[in-house]
Amino acid sequence: MPTSITRRATATALGLTAALLLAACGNPTDGGARGEGGAEDSGTKINLSPDQNRVTTAKVDSIAAGLPARVRERGTLEIAGSSRSEAPLTFHADDDKTVIGVEPDIAHLVADVLGLEPRFNVVSWENIFLGLDSAKFDVAISNITDTEERKEKYDFATYRKDNLAFAAKKGSGWKIAKPEDVAGRTVAVSSGTNQEKLLIQWSEEVRKAGLEPVDIKYYQNDSDTYLALLSGRIDLYLGPNPTAAHYAASTGKTEVVGTHSGAGATLQGLIGAATKKDSGLVEPLADALDEIIRNGTYAKVLKRWDLSDEAVTTSEINPPGLPKTTG
Repeated sequence: MPTSITRRATATALGLTAALLLAACGNPTDGGARGEGGAEDSGTKINLSPDQNRVTTAKVDSIAAGLPARVRERGTLEIAGSSRSEAPLTFHADDDKTVIGVEPDIAHLVADVLGLEPRFNVVSWENIFLGLDSAKFDVAISNITDTEERKEKYDFATYRKDNLAFAAKKGSGWKIAKPEDVAGRTVAVSSGTNQEKLLIQWSEEVRKAGLEPVDIKYYQNDSDTYLALLSGRIDLYLGPNPTAAHYAASTGKTEVVGTHSGAGATLQGLIGAATKKDSGLVEPLADALDEIIRNGTYAKVLKRWDLSDEAVTTSEINPPGLPKTTG
């Protein structure tokens, strides 16, 4: 049954010790994915074929009834996802067409509960939000961090912890635990992301402390970024922890040298399904997420993609997120 927004908005804050640090992660290329009989991470094999045999679940009429009439009558859920290839989040199967990953799997489960046909639209990062603004898409399920700035325009129903990682070339010997550890280093990050915001904040902190700021670099795609990392043109890459850990395990060429909550040192970051603010969709989405958490299909999906450590116990609507930059 639907639960109140007040209950869901309870903060998921937790204090982090200095050992839990901001980390950079890499976004692996398609070739970094693990396949049947290929490289393994924690003993988990990933099916890269277009025949995904996805986990499914049943429609829940009481939750579906909460959908806006326009969506219920249309019969489809228009879902936006990022076109960046990020195994195990969202990437292409070995047919180079079928979209697979933990994000599409969760999106399909949500659509199942709502009794809708899922339509996954792969677009550039900026077009995810333009599509939400124009109502072209109903929801974005694409590793989007809940932030205070984003909540001015979008509602969030959370479904996964947001942890970031710093990736370095294997054998670097580095440990990234605090802003001073990246002073003067060359670090790649994707533009428009919360990890970019955090990296800029760290760079400003070290500059104010009289240290050399971070040399921040941007690349067009994952292949170029990892080529730069492995060739020594950049020191680190900051991105989502799942992709950094996956790339390191599947290639053996990189390593995670620090991890950190995507919301900063005092708040556990959360990934959420984003909808246009006041669209009427966030409550049924949160209820659908709670249903798959309750019935166990959510846990099966996370285990399938080796992401069980990022599980949440409930979907929260618009909880405290990454704070706005001050000053």
